[in-house]
Amino acid sequence: MHGRPVHADPTIRPQPGGHPLSARLQAQANGHAAASATSVPAVPGAPQFVGDYKVAQHIKSLVAKQREELLKSEPSLDRASEEQRCLGWINEQVALWSSAAAAERGVSTTTAEDDALRRLVYDLLFRAGRLQPYLDDPRVEDIFINGPDDVWLDYGDGERRKVGAIADSEAELLELLRELARDSGHGERTISTASPLLALSLKDGSRLQAITDVSPTTYAVIRRHRVQNVDLDGLVELGTLDPILVEFLRACVRAEKNVIIAGKQKAGKTSLLRSLLRELDPEERFATIQTEDELFAHQNGHHRQAISLVAREGNGEAGANGRSAGEVTLLDLMHPALRMSLERMVVGEVRGPEVVAMMQALTNGAGGNLCTIHARRPDIVFDRIAELYALAQGNLSEQLAYRQIANGLDFIVFVSMIDETKIGGRRHRFVSHIVEITGVGESGRPATNDIFAPNRTIGEERAVPTGTHPECIDELRRVGFDSALLQHPHGAWAHPLPLKVVSST
Repeated sequence: MHGRPVHADPTIRPQPGGHPLSARLQAQANGHAAASATSVPAVPGAPQFVGDYKVAQHIKSLVAKQREELLKSEPSLDRASEEQRCLGWINEQVALWSSAAAAERGVSTTTAEDDALRRLVYDLLFRAGRLQPYLDDPRVEDIFINGPDDVWLDYGDGERRKVGAIADSEAELLELLRELARDSGHGERTISTASPLLALSLKDGSRLQAITDVSPTTYAVIRRHRVQNVDLDGLVELGTLDPILVEFLRACVRAEKNVIIAGKQKAGKTSLLRSLLRELDPEERFATIQTEDELFAHQNGHHRQAISLVAREGNGEAGANGRSAGEVTLLDLMHPALRMSLERMVVGEVRGPEVVAMMQALTNGAGGNLCTIHARRPDIVFDRIAELYALAQGNLSEQLAYRQIANGLDFIVFVSMIDETKIGGRRHRFVSHIVEITGVGESGRPATNDIFAPNRTIGEERAVPTGTHPECIDELRRVGFDSALLQHPHGAWAHPLPLKVVSST
């Protein structure tokens, strides 16, 4: 792992501060009804009783039969009542197990054992089974599944830890993935020999990508969104922005500037985009267009006119046009979205031919459109867009891509990540550049101004004002931006980014 902190202990479960049902289950076990769940304190990293999986599976099968009979007799029963009845049966079965185990051992089971068993049975019935505790842990950033019993957690601070099996076989792992797809509302998506690829958003917003059959085992990665509801000021606390950047980005949104957020994978592009959306008026009408919903704008409690459009995979059968029957792509969604009286359009990630429709929207429609794109450096964003144009139907030209960028795009916001975990440091995610597009340059490429950039002469890798005013400064001033803020060469950072390796350039 080249210096990355690695731990392998299958007895360690993540400690998220308590299972969502801990208080409820415990209260029911004591014969009381709990109105809501509360956290159960735990020591981070401390071993906990995991619960006997075979016992949990047995109890789950018993309760599942009771649940099946219940739904047959009361088909209109709502989900909350269904869960309540099942929790009662779980408590009864755990009490029977506890009595039998105490008789066999000669000593009573502990409260922790009983509670862990209740949690595991509930997770097997209603949630993600043995995978669920890792989805509940706010410290976990990625879950790497390399088969049923080779599972790793990647934490936000760079630590990587191996944990216990989440399934006993390939077949059980595949069934777990299918159940996650069904439970997430993506009923048309599955994973099998006929459909070896699965991509979807889980109910908590985590992004799952799985592959089977074309690999020696089933692989899956779950990318968790640890920062979902933060606003621009919250990103200041996380070190992504300073107050001057906040004021500038806030003005860009209010002045309806078209902005692309670029950066490498896991740099924090989506988190920044969510924060920018919170600057919109709650009544402003806009659409989010995504392959999997990762922006949550229609359900965050802030927006009242957010329309969420999500692409759909086909059912595997070939349609008349050669595409899979039932497939709806981002490009398919772009054109009808433009006819829905939108004030803005937001594309979660541009990575295919939809870039053409997106750039057309930037040049023809109202301003204030937002999107993200993968790029390793800010200076190659134009070439990334041109590459996507070349891959689009009709093999559109590089010159057309450059012209539409120049005519439609106002700013590129580049998000960087410096990972020093391999040398004992930490991960730093921050905005490093804000580039203004000012038109077509002499070479045919878009002309630019660097408004914010690193100042390496003072050891600062994060974005600070370059002293250059954007050409649209008057528009930004009209929505409240103080242009004097652009005269602070150190920005508003309290001190340079604390790096173990400081750039020598």
